[in-house]
Amino acid sequence: MVTNRAERIFLFFVYLLLACSALAVLFPLLYVFSVSLTPYAEVLKNGGFTIIPRNITFEAYTAFMTDSNIPRAYGVTIFITVAGTALNLLLTTLMAYPLSRKRLPLRGPIMMFLVFTMLFNGGMIPTYLVVKATGLIDSLWSMIVPGAVHTFYLLIMKTYFENLPESLDEAAKVDGAGDLRILAMIVIPLSAPILATVGLFYSVGHWNEFLGAILYVGDAGKHPLQVVLRGILNTSQMPELDFERVLPTESLQMAAVILSTLPILIVYPFIQKYFTQGALLGSVKG
Repeated sequence: MVTNRAERIFLFFVYLLLACSALAVLFPLLYVFSVSLTPYAEVLKNGGFTIIPRNITFEAYTAFMTDSNIPRAYGVTIFITVAGTALNLLLTTLMAYPLSRKRLPLRGPIMMFLVFTMLFNGGMIPTYLVVKATGLIDSLWSMIVPGAVHTFYLLIMKTYFENLPESLDEAAKVDGAGDLRILAMIVIPLSAPILATVGLFYSVGHWNEFLGAILYVGDAGKHPLQVVLRGILNTSQMPELDFERVLPTESLQMAAVILSTLPILIVYPFIQKYFTQGALLGSVKG
């Protein structure tokens, strides 16, 4: 409760700071969305800057969606996001749960090995050679398998599992349950916040996949959305598309930004309620 003038002034500056922060985040999004819907003549008339368009056109979005590469690229991105996130969560959970149990033999050395890989990795060329040796080059799985388990997310999930009381395990074992049954029937139902949080981290990474596709996938028909959008915008590398003669480049760029970020923006509000709780409980050992 505010009791004096000093606290009211402090709260005023706090709210002012929050309002400025919200404006700094929302204004670029509003600008990008507005320009993507604004006719090019109106953009030029306003000196390339417009917030509220007088006329609305979907030509930029139509140009993208009628291009045969976009639906295919969406399909590739959705596949690597769904399959990749499912594989990430499966392997990360199967590794994090045993490591969270103190009775696991060699638990300490295994943890040291995992942390070592987080601090020191082989780098781009050795990773490429491993992907090539395993026959994943030009495969969609080359964008999924090399990052199947992220050590940092593994540690967050392990810490969350450690906060669950081991008495649950003991009670289940008394009733005859095995480790896999305990994990599936008890631990996972109690771990929705951390699964949603880590799943969001993994899915955003897969949705924004770019470097892996450039390095490992030479077949243009298997490129994800980010690579295809980059190729369309860079018309000098794809002259056969020649969008610049039809539509303004700036509107295409803004439409590409909306198309590449909108699905994640739609999904986030549905799991936001788990996000804070999962990140907090998974990062703080209690």
